[in-house]
Amino acid sequence: MVRVNVRVVNTSITDVRSDVIIVNLFQGIAGPGAATGAVDRATGGAVSLAVQSGEFEGKLGETLVLRCAGAGIPKAIVVGLGPAAQFTAEKARRAADSAMRQASRMKARTVATIVHGAGIGGLDPEMCARATVEGSLLGAYNYAGFKAKAAEPGPSELLITELDSSKIGSVERGARTGAVMAEAVNLARDLVNAPANKMTPSMMAEAAQSVAQEAGLECRVLERQDMKQLGMGALLGVAQGSAEPPKMVVLKHQGSAGRPALALCGKGLTFDSGGISLKNRDGMELMKDDMAGGAAVIAAMKAIALLKPEVPVLGIVPCTENLPSGTALKPGDVISAMNGKTIEIISTDAEGRLILADAVAYAKSLGATHIVDVATLTGACFTALGDVYSGIVSNSDDLTARILDAAAVAGERFWRFPTAEEYEEKYKSDVADLKNAGDRGAGAITGGLIIGEFCKGSAWAHLDIAGTAFTSSEKGYQPKGATGVAVRTLAQLALDMGR
Repeated sequence: MVRVNVRVVNTSITDVRSDVIIVNLFQGIAGPGAATGAVDRATGGAVSLAVQSGEFEGKLGETLVLRCAGAGIPKAIVVGLGPAAQFTAEKARRAADSAMRQASRMKARTVATIVHGAGIGGLDPEMCARATVEGSLLGAYNYAGFKAKAAEPGPSELLITELDSSKIGSVERGARTGAVMAEAVNLARDLVNAPANKMTPSMMAEAAQSVAQEAGLECRVLERQDMKQLGMGALLGVAQGSAEPPKMVVLKHQGSAGRPALALCGKGLTFDSGGISLKNRDGMELMKDDMAGGAAVIAAMKAIALLKPEVPVLGIVPCTENLPSGTALKPGDVISAMNGKTIEIISTDAEGRLILADAVAYAKSLGATHIVDVATLTGACFTALGDVYSGIVSNSDDLTARILDAAAVAGERFWRFPTAEEYEEKYKSDVADLKNAGDRGAGAITGGLIIGEFCKGSAWAHLDIAGTAFTSSEKGYQPKGATGVAVRTLAQLALDMGR
């Protein structure tokens, strides 16, 4: 991940020194004003002419490139914001993304932009600044990968210009939050995009330790012997088929005493073959992304450490591989989780709920009153919601409402599944306290509910990101590959609970 330096400057966009400047225009506006009007005047009415000729309409994400030689300003990009009456912070992100991608294609290293939507858009300047920075930095992301020839560098500096000095404080706060959130998402993307041999459980734990050192988090990594002493038979059961040692990452943000303790638990399955219940070979190479929940928690904890909410937050990530071998867990085996509950193994490919069972039980033992787990858990969630929404299974209306509110601020989409008692019948076992899989029906619901069995008494929510953690094609500021979904929602949840 290449970091982009973000600065707020109190000046006119036409006076700033940069390779490219970015202004905007709402759809249906014939005569550009404010900063866009200044660019229009400096270019002899080029923006007005493009609008009048129909070359540029101002549709959301549409871009107009102006070569401003002799105009006293560098190259300029005008980005469309769509109709003013329909403008939102999410549309500011999408517009900023489109403009930043265009600037990257123009090989700009320093980019200056106005804040999208804080003028006639009527939105709060702080939120608009945050959205502008988030969209810009998320759009500028490019996974370095392991190619012999390095990709050309993208923008290295983003200048947010604001002429009104009374708004500078708000814009600076929003820009900083946006930069922290976007960099956290891009960190998660890097972790998930890494191939499994470059992101083993040990390497994932090392990445978490580096994040902790950089951001000022407490960090402890539980080893196999620690897990045995704690009775984490579910995590150890999944890990027993791999030569790679399991790790349990525990990150801690202190916050202030006297507030509810929030725990974020992320599935860190660095490669999932399905174990003895082997997956189909088609697409198995993408099973490196089965640690996307753990990556989201590590990245969210970094953002939380930098933004410093008052609420104490734990980040817990059980890390292992799920492989077939002579020592691997078998269908029909019975194992015991940390809280003493026994589990009959129906499918070794239903391993995420097993490692998270010990994670949420451990979170509760450490005093967490509110527990959120996040995982690429079930194909059933993708079948139900596709790649548009992530799923929620929860025992708490209040915690669910908080998550949905945080997601709305972050621009992410979640949908809550029902949790009627009848669903619990589907995973009852004849030989153990429960099975690790129910029948084919309601798999996204039962998969989540099984995790919830291990933190009874706490407010709990499970986020299933199986359909949204990875994308096969570019979608706005979501590049092809890892999306970093849930990072901003989790960090925003902590901010909201700390107010």
